[in-house]
Amino acid sequence: MTTSSPYHDLRSAVAAAARGLAAHGLLIGTAGNVSSRRGDVVAVTATGAVLAEATAREVTVVSLDGDLIEGDLAPTSELALHLGVLRAASPDRVAAVVHTHAPCATALSLVLDELPVIHYQQLLLGGALRVAPFHAFGTTALAGAVGTALEGRLAALMANHGAVALGSTLAGAVENALLVEWLSELYLRARTAGIPRALDAEQQHDVIASAERLGYGATKPVHA
Repeated sequence: MTTSSPYHDLRSAVAAAARGLAAHGLLIGTAGNVSSRRGDVVAVTATGAVLAEATAREVTVVSLDGDLIEGDLAPTSELALHLGVLRAASPDRVAAVVHTHAPCATALSLVLDELPVIHYQQLLLGGALRVAPFHAFGTTALAGAVGTALEGRLAALMANHGAVALGSTLAGAVENALLVEWLSELYLRARTAGIPRALDAEQQHDVIASAERLGYGATKPVHA
């Protein structure tokens, strides 16, 4: 692959995201995958790639129907999951998918059917995180189950498997994957002391109202 390729920057960005997630411990070895959409094409990590060392060559470009556009390595075995999510969502809302085997999120996927809203930042992901039922990796059944679990959410857990996070940008999907793991670790630590207290619907509504009023999450100038 040469830098003259129209997809070089897209493939490089996906590889960099994979390396960053691996550095945070969310991707181990070849387990996990990352994709990013641009228009009607998707760049996705190749199957068997060591993600901590991923290069642009180890990212394959396909159409939304899965047809090869650029690359000489087979895409991830979870291609159906990535394409199913990206086809179903507006590209303004979801343009990147991160699937991890992050340890805390995976641990919770073994015991929970849903991660309740334990911290207000979880509302950035849409609320309580559902756990998609187990299906073998790389199957259409798994892709469908994850798609259902993601309805109205930017993240979900996958039973006995891992987690998936979405974003309107690749950087946003990475941040959401990190948030899922932070929330999962928080729940696990709290569970050692007792039953974690979840925010109820009224408390969640109050948080959303306060965030809108204060412009939470965005920088703003100091007014004299």
